[in-house]
Amino acid sequence: MWEKIAMISDIHGNLPALEAVLADIERRGIKRIICLGDLVGKGPDSAAVVDRIQAVCETVVQGNWDLGITLPQDQPSGLWHQKQLGEARLAYLKQLPFSVDLSISGKSFRLFHASAQSVYHRVKRKASKKERLAMFQDTEMTGEAPDGKQPEIVGYGDIHIPYLLTLKNPSEKSSQSLASSGLMLFNVGSVGTPYDGIPQAGYCILEGDKDATEQAGFSIQFVRVPYDITLAVKLAYEAQMPESHRYELEITTGSVHK
Repeated sequence: MWEKIAMISDIHGNLPALEAVLADIERRGIKRIICLGDLVGKGPDSAAVVDRIQAVCETVVQGNWDLGITLPQDQPSGLWHQKQLGEARLAYLKQLPFSVDLSISGKSFRLFHASAQSVYHRVKRKASKKERLAMFQDTEMTGEAPDGKQPEIVGYGDIHIPYLLTLKNPSEKSSQSLASSGLMLFNVGSVGTPYDGIPQAGYCILEGDKDATEQAGFSIQFVRVPYDITLAVKLAYEAQMPESHRYELEITTGSVHK
């Protein structure tokens, strides 16, 4: 059966951006949504985002902000976000799984937030080949896929910059096997706070045959969605959220601000 799966990540409490993306997903007739973490922080509506994600996503993996906000806080921003979330949502964020494995079009996919090692281990777009290949390894955090296969295609979030690249698979002797397919690594970008200079919500769509036992066609599509940034900024200041100015700079420029 041919189907589409929307992959979203790094919403960071930006409800207007999330609603715009969900509306775009609905217009495309996509029923399955997977979230790659970082529901909370930065923006003012983390509680509403958690509730919305719980309602619409079939799988949600844990991001570094999702785990971090469940730990003791001593800074005004962390304390504010914890108060907005409340105990039940914090408990939900703490128990989220690390990764999810899928088989689409005869390909083994693995999705997680930051890397195969940890939600805190960042792999940048210009990482070394060694770092990139480590993304495909089974680790204590990922475990093994249900079918026992190591992933051929890995998708993640965390860095807020969408990209896709291919790598040679060192476990395959491509010169001796026409079946060798190499590896593919992609980042889905960010719904709430993109860092690629484009201030629009971003996500990915995976299309393929979920029932295929042999290799079949598939695609990964990158999508950008405009949303009401003026409203998002207004909501932050109205909520008197700490660090509202930095949040405004990030979502209006599409760039990270320290």
